[in-house]
Formats: sequence, C-alpha cells, structure tokens
Amino acid sequence: MKRLVLVGGGHSHVEVLRQLGVRPAAGAEIILVSPARHTSYSGMLPGLIAGHYRYDECHIDLDYLARFAGARLVQSLACNVDTLRRQIVLTDGAAIDYDLLSINIGSTSAHPALPGAADEAIAVKPVEEFLPAWNGLVERARTGDLKKILIVGGGAGGVELLLAMQHRLARLSAPHAIGFVLVTDAGRLLPDHNSGTRSAFRHILSQRGIKVRLNCRVARAESNAAITTNGERIAADAIVWATGAGAPAWLRATTLKLDAAGFIATDEHLQSLSHPELFAAGDCATIAGCAYPKSGVYAVRQGPLLAGNLRHALADEPLGTYRPQPRALALISTGDKYAIASYGGLTLQGAWVWRWKNYIDRKFMARYAAAI
Repeated sequence: MKRLVLVGGGHSHVEVLRQLGVRPAAGAEIILVSPARHTSYSGMLPGLIAGHYRYDECHIDLDYLARFAGARLVQSLACNVDTLRRQIVLTDGAAIDYDLLSINIGSTSAHPALPGAADEAIAVKPVEEFLPAWNGLVERARTGDLKKILIVGGGAGGVELLLAMQHRLARLSAPHAIGFVLVTDAGRLLPDHNSGTRSAFRHILSQRGIKVRLNCRVARAESNAAITTNGERIAADAIVWATGAGAPAWLRATTLKLDAAGFIATDEHLQSLSHPELFAAGDCATIAGCAYPKSGVYAVRQGPLLAGNLRHALADEPLGTYRPQPRALALISTGDKYAIASYGGLTLQGAWVWRWKNYIDRKFMARYAAAI
C-alpha cells in the first residue's frame, strides 16, 4: 500500500480531499498534516475582519474533510522534508514516511529581515496566527487603548484588509477615533491593477480619512513606531504587515529545488523539478517559466489538476498539465458591503459587486460543507 502525505490544508488540498472522498484512491493510505484543524478561505478573510462573517462561515474543518476522504489528520507543523529517507519532519521531532508527498502550505507575509519586525509587527500570514492578534486589537479598541494603526503594504490585500479593519473598529469607538496610515515602498497603490481600480481606491481611502505614504520603505519596527529608510519615525499603536507573499523559511533547509525567491520549483504537472515523488501547489510553489501572481484564485484552480495528478502518480499513470490563466478576476471589498471588480482594463463597482463576491465565496464554502 502506498502512502500519500498531504502537508498543509490550503485551497488546493481541500479539493484533493473532497475528490478523494467522492472517488477513493484504491490501495492508498492518506495522511494530512496541518497545524490547525480549521483552514481559512482567503476570499472571505476581509469579510471576517469586517464583521460580516462568523468564523465557521469562512473556515473549513479539516478533520471532518479528512475523514470524508478516508484520510487521517495529524495536527502538527512540518519543519523539514528528508528527501533521502522520504520523510516529512514535524516540529515535535516526529517523522512521517511517504511514498508520495504534496505540499500546499501557503506563504508568509513577505518582508526582509527587518530589525524588530518579528516582535513588534503583526504579520497577516499565516492567518491562523494573525486572527488571535487581530482579536487582541479589537479588545484594545473596546478599551480605548488603540488610537493609530499602521499598515505596511499597498497591494490589493493590504488595502482590502485596512478597509475591513477600519469598518469593524469604527463600530467599537467614535467615528475616526482610530487613525490609519498605509505605507508602501511602491510608487502607486495596487500596482498590479488597472488605472480605474487604482483611482477608485485612492478616492475611497481619501474619503475615509486614511493617510497614504507612497515610495516609503520601512527600515525597522520599534515599540509604537516604524522607522523609514530616511530616518522618519511614524508613530503607531500597532503595525500590521500586509505585503506580498513570502516563501516559508523552512523550505530553504531542504534539498528541494527552489526558485530565486525560495518557493518550490515545479513543472507544469505541479511536480517538483528535483524530486518527482513530490508535488506542490498554491502560494508555496512556482511553476517554472510561468508568470502569475501568488493568489488564492490560482491555488483553487490548481486543486482539481493536483487531485488528478496525485491519483495518476499513485497508479503510475501519465500526468495532466496545468496552464495558469493569463488573467484573473479580482473582487476587492471596501470594508462595507461594497466591492470593486478588476479584470484586465475593466473596473466595476457597487454593492452588487459585493453581493456577487459573497455568492461566489459562499458557493465555494458550500462545496466542502456538502462533502461532509
């Protein structure tokens, strides 16, 4: 009997588990390794922060899904892959043998090794560590101990998160009692989106009294302040790091072939370039020769192909090919039940866009609730 080990409960792996539950892989033992029993759906995280969703509405229960798939959940954190012994090593010192391994562990909040960042800033990724810190900020707002929040990161994720935080906290204190500052080292907000989308968000941020600092790079974080590369001190009661995707640090200690940024390098089958018994999908991996953003949209779309290829690999059958779509629709919420759609050069906005996004997100979650 071959053993398939799935490391991480990311968007691709939940689809692998669902498909294995619908059609089991004969003669295979399946183990899922995840540090948390519940995995968040990134599309609904801003809505959770804003207060529009409950925790259970935007989290998938991996234990139930694993049992549906005939798999066993090992609730632990992976810290290394011993490719020679074919073992996944856990932080508690245990090791799990595998015949076939798939990694879908997401990413971290990208930032250089800035002094003080690890101790003084709150990283948005991984989400399971961010949510307790966010709940702490909510409590500080309730007691009046929170006056200013600094967000580092001017991409869609950082802007969307900032607006969600402002919406939620405004209900706990007087209007504008908590100030927000957004800092980015880029020359413009949402650099990966069209001019119409950027203009719409500039207007919303200005309308809501949010200060934006472009071309501003943080050099270090201190207690209650961020220090920029030109020596400016930006005071803040909390610093939230919401920059782009960074590679999980432990991957660099493995013998896996990585790309220049430290992500697992794969081919178009989502198969490791250095170890054919290993597959990887989602933000933790990069397909060689393909340019596409680190986004949950791509992780979701990789799920069905990954499920099929793991099944084929177990049976020594030919693998399918994944082709990243050239562009993806982005539905970016604005804190309240309003959203902006960005697709190529097209920008649409309104409450109806939020309802559209809500429908898509709830449909995605229902797929895994129905499987159990």
